[in-house]
Amino acid sequence: MSAALKLDLRMSPEEFYAFEEKAEVRHEFFKGEVIAMAGGTDVHSLLSSNAIRKVGNALEKRPCRVFESNMRVKIEATGLETYPDASVVCGPPKFQDLRRQSLLNPLLIIEVLSDSTETYDRGKKFWHYRHLPSLQEYVLIAQDELRVEVFARQPSGDWLLRAYDGPEAVVRFECLDIEIAMSDLYAKTPLMGVHPDED
Repeated sequence: MSAALKLDLRMSPEEFYAFEEKAEVRHEFFKGEVIAMAGGTDVHSLLSSNAIRKVGNALEKRPCRVFESNMRVKIEATGLETYPDASVVCGPPKFQDLRRQSLLNPLLIIEVLSDSTETYDRGKKFWHYRHLPSLQEYVLIAQDELRVEVFARQPSGDWLLRAYDGPEAVVRFECLDIEIAMSDLYAKTPLMGVHPDED
């Protein structure tokens, strides 16, 4: 997700849910503050859709669901409600309420990095995500180079980084027991030699 813009709005959670249902853009919500999320670039969108498609295909015959960025995730321990670029649940999804708009138990979360969000995605947002008891892996996909970082929760509670670089790399998601080629994640992007004006 691209840069966020704090709005001069304070709401209760119930007011936020009603506001969000009618909003034309998505918003993060934290301790009463409403933060507008700006749209991403074509490369950001391609990377997100490539990841969702490839992970979804790999999990097609398993009891897993891959959600795109319209699925809000709520971190109950900290109160943040946000929209990751992708999230995966294996087994029954848990939602905050019957509206099924705020997912509580993602197993894996994917964020595509941008200049405007990288510090947040690596720092405060990851801090929030680490408070999800269900979360086993946090994936960061770079836009400016062929680089994917997978942070995996260890039995000790520590997080171990596995970094993948270059077109020959194969990215492994341990918690899902699947592998995706870097060239598939970056397919049809300039980093794979495809220019925006080409068919």
